Amino acid sequence: MRLPFFILACLLARPVLADPLIHTWCHELDQRLRSVSGEQCRRQGFVADPTVRTPGGRALVWHDVAPRGREPDKAPHVLVIGGIHGDELTSISVVFRWLQWIKDPAAGNYHWRIVPLVNPDGLMLRPPTRANANGVDLNRNFPTPDWDKNAEKYWVDRTKRDPRRFPGKAAGSEIETQWLVKQIDEFQPDLIISIHAPYNLLDYDGPAPQPLRFGRLALNRLGVYPGSLGNYGGLHKQIPVITIELPNAATMPQQREQRQMWEDMLTWMKRTIEPRKKAPIPAVDRK
Repeated sequence: MRLPFFILACLLARPVLADPLIHTWCHELDQRLRSVSGEQCRRQGFVADPTVRTPGGRALVWHDVAPRGREPDKAPHVLVIGGIHGDELTSISVVFRWLQWIKDPAAGNYHWRIVPLVNPDGLMLRPPTRANANGVDLNRNFPTPDWDKNAEKYWVDRTKRDPRRFPGKAAGSEIETQWLVKQIDEFQPDLIISIHAPYNLLDYDGPAPQPLRFGRLALNRLGVYPGSLGNYGGLHKQIPVITIELPNAATMPQQREQRQMWEDMLTWMKRTIEPRKKAPIPAVDRK
């Protein structure tokens, strides 16, 4: 039997419901971060990996923004990462602010992959924690070539077994780390931008000319650690890795400061990353 036209039109006009995983993920963010609206979050078009859950049973989520007027594979690929440490709330909030600006003309030259929250379990604990639900610092768990030799030694000798910086029992032991490594391998970024807090500086690892300043954040290269993303991406994979250390983990910079960081970053990318994409440096195996 054919449906009456009015009923059929109403059914077709109903909004498509969000993935239940995304709905739950956005709801939890809304409850924890004052800067993130659950409704706005659900409208962003995030994708939850259907094959992966964190130790706490939460989804890992990303969002792709295609370049304008260019084929995605021919545009520089930029991977943006927030919330590796669950107690650095502003590192997540800034990613959502950037999503409001990512349609800017200067940003349209790039294929963006946005991973706003790598450590949802750490964020949702009360109080939130740097480590994940297994007590592992994800930014010491990447499978760097020096991990087996140096990770535990560094943790014992240099941090005095600080539980906030426990590197895990094996390189890449954590689901979140494994998932982010897979994202890097599949997306093949030309630049990784990782947002942290609260050291109030700009750090850099990798082969491209370094940035000197984004907004008020001045370059202060801290070096790399066994299992860190800067070590894994910047040194091992030879992908430029910018680490933005915001000045406070709980309070966002003023919006004009955030905007200046964003614009300075895009200016540096245009000068540095786009020429590398057009004339890539050969003979580095990222696999």
